[in-house]
Amino acid sequence: MDKILIQIQFALLLTALVWVGLSSQASGQEPKEAEPVTKAANAAMLKALPFSDRQDYEDAQYGFIGTLPEVLIKRDNGRVIWSLKEYDFLKQPEAPATVNPSLWRQAQLNCQNGLFKVTEGMYQVRGFDISNMTIIEGKTGLIVIDPLISTEVAKAGLELYYQHRPKRPVVAVIYTHSHVDHWGGVKGVVSEVDVQAGKVQVIAPVNFTEAAVAENIIAGNAMIRRAQYQFGGLLPKGERSQVDAGLGKTVSLGSVTLILPTDVIKKDLDKRTVDGVDIIFQLASGAEAPAEFHMYYPQFKVLNMAENVSHNFHNLLPFRGAEVRDARAWARYINEALEMFGDQAEAVVTQHHWPIRGNERVQNLLKKQRDLYKYVHDQSVRLLNHGYTPGEIAEALQLPPTLANEWHARGYYGTVSHNAKAIYQKYLGWYDANPANLNPLPPVEGGKKYVEYMGGAAAVIERARQDFKEGNYRWVAQVMNHVVFADPSNREARELGADALEQLGYMAESATWRNAYLFGALELRQGLSKIPVGSNIAPDALKALPIDMFFDFLGVRLNGPKANGKKIVINWNFNDVNQQYVLNLENSALTYVPNKQAKNADATLTMTRQTLDAITLQKLTFPQAMQSGQIKVEGDPRKVGEILSLLDTFNPMFEIVEPKKPNP
Repeated sequence: MDKILIQIQFALLLTALVWVGLSSQASGQEPKEAEPVTKAANAAMLKALPFSDRQDYEDAQYGFIGTLPEVLIKRDNGRVIWSLKEYDFLKQPEAPATVNPSLWRQAQLNCQNGLFKVTEGMYQVRGFDISNMTIIEGKTGLIVIDPLISTEVAKAGLELYYQHRPKRPVVAVIYTHSHVDHWGGVKGVVSEVDVQAGKVQVIAPVNFTEAAVAENIIAGNAMIRRAQYQFGGLLPKGERSQVDAGLGKTVSLGSVTLILPTDVIKKDLDKRTVDGVDIIFQLASGAEAPAEFHMYYPQFKVLNMAENVSHNFHNLLPFRGAEVRDARAWARYINEALEMFGDQAEAVVTQHHWPIRGNERVQNLLKKQRDLYKYVHDQSVRLLNHGYTPGEIAEALQLPPTLANEWHARGYYGTVSHNAKAIYQKYLGWYDANPANLNPLPPVEGGKKYVEYMGGAAAVIERARQDFKEGNYRWVAQVMNHVVFADPSNREARELGADALEQLGYMAESATWRNAYLFGALELRQGLSKIPVGSNIAPDALKALPIDMFFDFLGVRLNGPKANGKKIVINWNFNDVNQQYVLNLENSALTYVPNKQAKNADATLTMTRQTLDAITLQKLTFPQAMQSGQIKVEGDPRKVGEILSLLDTFNPMFEIVEPKKPNP
């Protein structure tokens, strides 16, 4: 039982964010220099884009008030949870050959940090996390919008504000959407006691709570592992390693908390007056996040686009995994904001990156961000209706010059290629309709046959070395992948594959692509990274987790073949919250019925929700709870043990760039 609940902890992916920011590990081999082809590609990028345009640098520094002498924030125990010192290498103006110059530019901009004045009465703390914290001065106190990921960085950001502005209490917190980088630091700016006493409002979009705790539960173990490739948190920081995350530098590693909303916006264009500040809420759920809204503040003439507008092309399908986002809806929400507020707004702020000022520039940003998502959506669908496959669409689709030459449309986080494939998946799924791809050989068997057909590993590697010299890195990476899957012990293939991925990373404009390539190279060279599996769950998020989801997660952990022929019925009774469930194992499937107890149950478990939470937090074990009477078992306790013995324990560090170990 303990292993089950530990897995739920680990699956609460975005409530702890352990996976993206642990200490870097040396690969045992230093990253290599950029190859001539890589240098030429990056030099060509310098000529292709308008690098003389420095407007973003001015915008990112506009309104700067002050920052910490050294942006280094630690836990009470001294552990660093946020540091920009590691990015000092970005102070050199020219991009090195090992970094795409466009990404270098974005990485420099994302280093801008401190307290910034947006307009009279509105401020932002930027560069203290991957996201921004916006602060509005109300009639009697402060309204804090999106208190970052961790309590420590949120507290430091608020303290920085107090160094330069009057120290007034926070009277309201607003969560723009359900991703943890927009709510996890809430207890760094307000206390739950004050919220419960009615001193502080907490406002969020409809379905916020469900979305905040649900997105990463069922497939959480896989998402955690994949996110290491997306954010590159295990990579060192440096010119040949991690330089940025696209939306910001990286993520903070402090204490994640959650205070549930006291006011939920359920109606589009609903209005609130919060401490004397009028706010119009535009619901925008189902695009960047399952629950999200934009806001317009009439007295400031400022439009807040949350995360549906940013200074890059966003992800329609993150590397970590998620349900495919709707590019058509995304464009529609931006267009609606433009129509409703575009002629009034004198500034637009977002919860990542920096603001834009001036009505003409605001409208231009909204129009081009709208058209970016609509163009890629419509052209991807046009091409798939011509029969093009995902890879063909991704290769063929190019942005028109009016979008491609806009810095805010560049693919630092999402890319045209990746997003085009996501759109194909949304409409048609993974299958490209070619029967040869309907049931291909799996990677290991396929790799062995490829290598055999190509004359053996030595011949493949010899040919690949020539392709590497010619700069055909994509092909070399593909071919070495086959060799590694055919024989993961082939050191020469691993090294050459790593070299190819490394050069692809050096050329990548997208921070996420760079991180994925370089992390793949790291693991080919050194093997799986060693990380501790801790219980860093956020108790506040756990309290918001519906019990139904606990049983859903048990279902995906059931080892079907092991359960063959078994039939077990267990009643669960949570007597403090008056919730009852029947858990049924039959036909190798685990199902449950809420609000019911079965008369023919093999056993009945009675406990409190508090006990379940304590076990999940590893403050208590299941046997200890039974022995102490905190869990009472009626019926046959062996059946409880039997059903638990059928549940898999997921490996949080499964193989990606080499064959999986046999499933236990």
